[in-house]
Amino acid sequence: MSQERLTQLEEAVAHLSKVVEELSDVIARQDVELATAQHRIQMLMEREAQREAGGTGGIIVGDERPPHY
Repeated sequence: MSQERLTQLEEAVAHLSKVVEELSDVIARQDVELATAQHRIQMLMEREAQREAGGTGGIIVGDERPPHY
């Protein structure tokens, strides 16, 4: 194997290592964002369930006048 070919392979490995590290960082960030989103969705689902159980889960229509008019 020539020195030039060895240098090319080393450069390719270095580049791929950098790309793998960057992708790992992206995945780690997305994991945190996904966990946060799942937590927020769970909180909203619980809040909506409580609202429905309390009988205040009515549908709001944009054309309707509020009851205090």
